[in-house]
Amino acid sequence: MLTYAIRRILLAIPTLLGITLVTFFIINLAPGDPAAMQANQIMDPRVSERAFKQLREYYGLDKPITVRYVEWLKRIATLDFGNSMTPDSRKVSEKILERLPATMSLAALSIAIGFVISIPIGVLSGAKRNGWFDSISSTILYGLYAVPSYVMAIPLILWISIQWDLLPFQGMVSDGYQSMTPLQQTADLARHYILITFCFTYGSLAYQSRFVRQNMLEVLKQDYILTARAKGLGETSVIAKHAFRNTLIPLVTLLGLTLPQIIGGSVILEVMFNWPGIGRLFFESIFQRDYPTIMALSFITAVLVLTGTLIADLLYGVVDPRVRYE
Repeated sequence: MLTYAIRRILLAIPTLLGITLVTFFIINLAPGDPAAMQANQIMDPRVSERAFKQLREYYGLDKPITVRYVEWLKRIATLDFGNSMTPDSRKVSEKILERLPATMSLAALSIAIGFVISIPIGVLSGAKRNGWFDSISSTILYGLYAVPSYVMAIPLILWISIQWDLLPFQGMVSDGYQSMTPLQQTADLARHYILITFCFTYGSLAYQSRFVRQNMLEVLKQDYILTARAKGLGETSVIAKHAFRNTLIPLVTLLGLTLPQIIGGSVILEVMFNWPGIGRLFFESIFQRDYPTIMALSFITAVLVLTGTLIADLLYGVVDPRVRYE
């Protein structure tokens, strides 16, 4: 397994370089210039032009794009993402670390709730194939899956938050959060998490539950299941003790790709809910033409996807001893 992991890591390096190369050139060739955006705020045209030239030199935008890419790669090799091209010129790593907990907590909560709900639905649907539960759950979940999360967020915000005033939808905490008691702070956080967590979670229930259902149907055809039934074991015992564990083995692959998928798809929802996470930071950086922050977030997302894929493959071999890596 160690040899396989090393080989996969070595193969991931050129893939990661290709992703960064394409992303870097697309971002830098897009319309807009961070130096021009800042210089245009100066009313005096002569001062504005001089400031524009100085800012381009300060940010290194006066250099050829290939030179900038090589310099960026050298910094990334030492995990230095550089400074932001916004007026505050903060370190990109500080901005990301500041926003990361909000997104990671949301992603972890969404994954946990998604699997807690989808696994029982998938197992029961597979065990009672084409029954009333299978039909009803499939209809409801695929109906929800057909509605994009950002579309679902609109009526939730309009009805639950604005019209009925049941739950907040702006930010992560309410005003005066620091003056609340610990119990009140916990309740306030929970209220802010409900709507955005639901929007993050419901779309994954359909394909996760159907994934488990299909695995259950495959497991139930195996010889050891037929043997267990022939010994006189009840259906509940067969499902719980023999089929359930093996049904979850392929789910490990799906789990490894879920986290980067949630983080990568958090941009629109975090903007709609004014959530202080890295998705919203990515959105703000695009409008500000903050190249270092955009590239850092793109690089981190690519690393998460490649790492998630590798971990999923390795875990698959751990949970299923029959898998061998050569």
